[in-house]
Amino acid sequence: MTTSEAKAVRAGSATEHELLAEARLRVDLLGEVTSALTGSLNLRRTVLRLLDLLTPRVADWAMVVLVDDTSGLTLHGGADPTFATSIPRALIEGTGVERVLRSGQDELLHVSVELDSTEGLDTMIPHPRLREEAVELRPADVLSLALTARGSTIGTLVMIRGAGRGFPDDDVEFAGQIASQASIALDSARLYQERGRVASILQASLRPPDLPAIPGARVSARFRPAAEHLDIGGDFYDVHGAADDWLLVLGDVCGKGVEAAVLTGRARQGIRMAAYFDRRPSAVLKALNDVLCENDSSRFVTVVCARFHPSPDGSSAEVDIAVAGHPAPIVVHADGEVEQVEVAGIVAGVVPGASYTEVRVRIEAGDTMLMFTDGVDEARGSDGFYGMDRLLGLLPDYAGAGPVALCEAVERSVVEYLDGRAHDDIALLAVSCER
Repeated sequence: MTTSEAKAVRAGSATEHELLAEARLRVDLLGEVTSALTGSLNLRRTVLRLLDLLTPRVADWAMVVLVDDTSGLTLHGGADPTFATSIPRALIEGTGVERVLRSGQDELLHVSVELDSTEGLDTMIPHPRLREEAVELRPADVLSLALTARGSTIGTLVMIRGAGRGFPDDDVEFAGQIASQASIALDSARLYQERGRVASILQASLRPPDLPAIPGARVSARFRPAAEHLDIGGDFYDVHGAADDWLLVLGDVCGKGVEAAVLTGRARQGIRMAAYFDRRPSAVLKALNDVLCENDSSRFVTVVCARFHPSPDGSSAEVDIAVAGHPAPIVVHADGEVEQVEVAGIVAGVVPGASYTEVRVRIEAGDTMLMFTDGVDEARGSDGFYGMDRLLGLLPDYAGAGPVALCEAVERSVVEYLDGRAHDDIALLAVSCER
């Protein structure tokens, strides 16, 4: 073998070693990308990890463009990986970014060093701050890769190499593999974030409403769900009306958790709609029962409905009450006497065509009427159920204290009796006259 042939062999061997080393680096980096991105379902954190892995090992500069749920775009990255901003979709009309999003095809552009040659940057980087950063890298190659998952292009990954480094075909192929892995991770994080947002909106709509101010009266409520981390449950209360005509409602849906909370929302809205046509408690409960029976649901609802008419001076109030399978309200008089209203009725949602009777009671200034769900009297402690006797024995000590103090006292007493044990939803609603 001649000297020149030996040199050629050594050169070829060196080239093979370099190619092998480069291939191993790519495999390692791709594995790092996969493991790093699949470890989080937080969208912003996933984007930051991707950008951190790409620069400077794969590109001198990188940006992620994601389609958001408002038909706009969110831009992440650049010289500062934490940079993020939103832009309207109309801003990219006719640009390379739009072509990539529309077609799902990658694009590679070369931007020369001439000062007026920024066309490639304009078309791939639709933001002035990011474009100014990219100008400093000219001459540069701009590679825009489609981020595609579940058959849809959810964004683009834009990478720039300056100083003549360029993107050879094998580098473009490798970048495409990274984009494929990133697409799956970003889509999963985006879907998780969207589901979380939807769940938060639904949860907010199912939470107990804020109580209105009633002229000539004071009203208070307490709610403790069985699944306290959800802040929703099968118990509900509502107060609506105007002037001297108010409807106070407290109910309990069969079951617990999210399923019960959904029916809770339906029942609450159904009661509001029924009261729009006829505010008599008996009529409201009849309408609710008819609607629930028509839906052929296996779930039922217990409700206490009170129509509250305070006098103009707040010295007294007439209250019409009807119940559907629910514990009747308790009146705590100012002198310490306690009495449970004598009224009863079948649960709503079981017997089609059921009717309900109502009774009228009068409360004076200093009296408080308490409405409660069975999460109170059926709370189970070391001695069995909390029970009505225990509740009735507690209330006289809070005569004249008003709705807020009364609700707090009952809730505290029940929670202490439970002593950390699991419990059903607990809801309380109390009202009193106020001079």
